[in-house]
Amino acid sequence: MTRLVILDFDGTLADTQPIIIASIQHALRELGLPERTDDECRSIIGLPLRECFTTLCGIDDDRAEHCADVYRRVFDELNTDGTVRLFPHVLETLHTLHDRGLQLAICSSRGRPTLEGFVKTFQLESYVGMVVSANDVEHHKPHPEPVQKILSALGVAPEEAVVVGDANYDILMGRAAGCRTVGVTYGNQSAADLRAAGADWLIDDFSDLISCL
Repeated sequence: MTRLVILDFDGTLADTQPIIIASIQHALRELGLPERTDDECRSIIGLPLRECFTTLCGIDDDRAEHCADVYRRVFDELNTDGTVRLFPHVLETLHTLHDRGLQLAICSSRGRPTLEGFVKTFQLESYVGMVVSANDVEHHKPHPEPVQKILSALGVAPEEAVVVGDANYDILMGRAAGCRTVGVTYGNQSAADLRAAGADWLIDDFSDLISCL
């Protein structure tokens, strides 16, 4: 029986891809680092911010943290009203799942300030009982710690939880924690990537999550 659904945010609930790619590319230009394509930038969405730059550019942690600081500033400048939108059927589906008695949580590699800001902007507090950000754990996706933190806090066994995400990091994290996993194919990684990571189900629309559960 499923009692808990653990949801990624970027690429799963909200379409943040354009603003993330633009912010990464701006930071690289400002700091004189080699340019990266949209596809290269897209491939690291879902990792903690500093790790995005170490992976993308092969730089050390200190320089990557400087990149992350520039990225945060640019992201905040670009993040005007309406820039980021929820994917189709997200609110309706969350409402349905909540009404059916399922607990909902968000597990993201995004920093807590912007993650909480988005939760408030989209009025998700009514549905989501717990939010875990990159600031709340020592080990990030694909390590199971973020999911384990939620399971422990809510008193749910791994086999009673489903992890939903758009990236292989989400699927690997969920599997490592002992949960079933759902990959959404409309986000930042392909159906082939999600299948290779071992997703139990693939869905093309967020509303299809209801039939999986």
